[in-house]
Amino acid sequence: MAISLAGFRDRFTSRIPAIQPGNSSFKWWVLATIMISTFMAVLDATIVNVALAKLTVAFGTSTDLVAWVLTGYMLVFAVMLPASGWFADRFGYRATYMAGIFLFTLGSLLCSLSWNIFSLIAFRILQGAGGGLLQPVGMAIITREFPPEKRGVALGFWAIASSASVSIGPTLGGYLIDNFNWQTIFDVNVPVGILGLAMAFFILREHKLAETPRFDLPGFLSLSVFLGGLLLGLSEGNAAWNTDGWSSSFILTCFGVSAGGLVVYVLSALYTQRPLIDLTLFKDRDFGLSNVVLFVFGLGMFGSTFLLPLYLQNALGYTPLQAGMIFLPMGLLTAAFAPLSGILTDRVGSRIPLAIGLTLMAISMYQYRSLSMLSESASIMLPLYIRGIGMAFIFTPLSSVAISHIDPKKMARASGIINVVRQIGGSFGVALFGTMLIRQQAIYSNTFGQSMDRYSAAFKHAMAGLTNFAVRATGGTVSTGASKAQALLIANMHTQSFVAAIGRIFLVASIVIAAALVPVFLLKESYRKRTRHAGSAPAE
Repeated sequence: MAISLAGFRDRFTSRIPAIQPGNSSFKWWVLATIMISTFMAVLDATIVNVALAKLTVAFGTSTDLVAWVLTGYMLVFAVMLPASGWFADRFGYRATYMAGIFLFTLGSLLCSLSWNIFSLIAFRILQGAGGGLLQPVGMAIITREFPPEKRGVALGFWAIASSASVSIGPTLGGYLIDNFNWQTIFDVNVPVGILGLAMAFFILREHKLAETPRFDLPGFLSLSVFLGGLLLGLSEGNAAWNTDGWSSSFILTCFGVSAGGLVVYVLSALYTQRPLIDLTLFKDRDFGLSNVVLFVFGLGMFGSTFLLPLYLQNALGYTPLQAGMIFLPMGLLTAAFAPLSGILTDRVGSRIPLAIGLTLMAISMYQYRSLSMLSESASIMLPLYIRGIGMAFIFTPLSSVAISHIDPKKMARASGIINVVRQIGGSFGVALFGTMLIRQQAIYSNTFGQSMDRYSAAFKHAMAGLTNFAVRATGGTVSTGASKAQALLIANMHTQSFVAAIGRIFLVASIVIAAALVPVFLLKESYRKRTRHAGSAPAE
């Protein structure tokens, strides 16, 4: 069967010169293939984020349990990332990538057929396993096919897939949830996955190491304990069931187990010839600094991203579709400027575009510090436009400089580390800013409550107006109207506290992202200079 499939593939590709490895356009077909599957994986993550409320109603379960639809996916995704490099070296890059597409597509189909919340969580775990193989192996395939002087442009176009799916995901998810059933948010992946699988089979060429070391089982288990405990603790720190918050025994146990797993892994890696995560990669200054930038950026950017939809829906009354539509222009701008970022990276190096991108991102976050219940559309959209352009000037140069000195044989493992760092940074950000939101809202509520003087003329005037409104709107006595007026005033105070807390967090996020400029200027040399030293020959 394998021989017949290989023969069929060879006969098919022989009739299309453009997808033959020797053709000058072959690498661009490879890029298009990777972009399709990347779009699918990122799209699904953003669609599910806006469907949690619908899933809670559909399955008649609690929000905490439905949150495991995201948590289960995140945990398995993070565990698979560092292992993807070994699978690619052992079974081949094309085979591993196709396995990732297959698992993700199958998981999507099974998710749409789920009969209860537990089956949905199980199938999301299957999706996470496929997604964990797709991202790092896809990036490694791109860097292998493109010569160093063109990697910036290639990674710029690859960023289009991620940025487009990030912006389209909430919009499409909101539309599907508002007009169809929840199953459609998973069904949309199936045709895209089939197309991506077919293109990978016919276009990608196989590459694997002649000799693959034994799988680092102790490293995999200890790393799984480290990542699993860390992400589980971060994701459950603010859960409704966890009344003790970050000081609860469950959270402390998670972090303790995670720390133990990290210690065991480091000790294991020192005595293993080929560890799962090659810590020697961090000896390269640019690779190490790039991961620092990625972690800080992920903490500030992804940690604050979830705040804007909450503000739009809870404070301004937006529907899920309306809130999703807000992000559409941002993604389109990122997609439009990503190729320009790649060209600039190839010509002047990574430091300048990275500095531009991080500065624009910090400015966009800073502009949200003054959000209010009366913010107009322009004050909401303009920072998003700036953010969209800034994101285009971050991902491409950051990826380029991180892998510029990496041996092609270690590319998949390096890509796995980059994705793990991004995942941990984003998870830290969500946990940190989620905790800040709760605490800041409590502080502002207490401050606003103490500032209310029930004997002041302004308070009496407001209460009289609200009482009159309540009596006319709902009927009843003046006493009943006064009680309803007081409830309206308290609700407004809590909303004002919520909005003020979000503004404070965006201010903190702008400072965090600006801090990422420090390691940028410590990068050893520009990407262009390294390219000249390395030569222009493509990677194997």
